[in-house]
Amino acid sequence: MLSMALMLAALAAQAQSSPGGGVVVPVSRGQALYNTHCIACHTTQVHWRDARVVTDWDSLKREVRRWQAANALAWPEADVVQVARHLNDTIYRYPQTSDLVSLLARAP
Repeated sequence: MLSMALMLAALAAQAQSSPGGGVVVPVSRGQALYNTHCIACHTTQVHWRDARVVTDWDSLKREVRRWQAANALAWPEADVVQVARHLNDTIYRYPQTSDLVSLLARAP
């Protein structure tokens, strides 16, 4: 519960005006989760290695699910999909399946 409150506070802070006067675009839930729990160990290089484990949308979700479980994060499937979507939108660009959780996670 505390981690959720901290994440929401971080999102609110990021939506505030920047020191230069411009408005900072808030990050997505998937990006916030990735930045909070994953980026400490994962640079973008891990996503571009030659022996890539992720080869499509389903394997991307599988890897996100695997690593969140390995770190005992207990994310619901919607959060797994949000992190996978963030990685897919910024790095992989695989076609996404239309499974129910993926569709629901896309809704605003």
